[in-house]
Amino acid sequence: MSGIIESIEKAQLKEHVDQFNVGDTVRVYAKIREGEKERIQMFEGTVLKRQNGGIRETFTVRKSSNGVGVEKTWPVHSPAVERIEVVRKGKVRRAKLNYLRQRVGKSAKVKEIVK
Repeated sequence: MSGIIESIEKAQLKEHVDQFNVGDTVRVYAKIREGEKERIQMFEGTVLKRQNGGIRETFTVRKSSNGVGVEKTWPVHSPAVERIEVVRKGKVRRAKLNYLRQRVGKSAKVKEIVK
């Protein structure tokens, strides 16, 4: 039974997954369907966490919009996610940045990796 599920999941995997980590500032280009029309909407923010693995892998991005924190979670292998563009690399020491939810302003920023 599990062999059947694995073969279905393998067919759904994307060949190329964009490389990004927790703490990075990313732009997620997501496909939005409105009736018959389809458009691409950009969501830019900091990656708070990546969960699970394989076909079930998800990531959460947080941004502040008009003083209100907005978080969205997408599956990495979703056909609704067209591409993920890394704006800047973040320097963090945690796997999940839940502490950013309580912070506002400069304290909510993540340091950038300088090369």
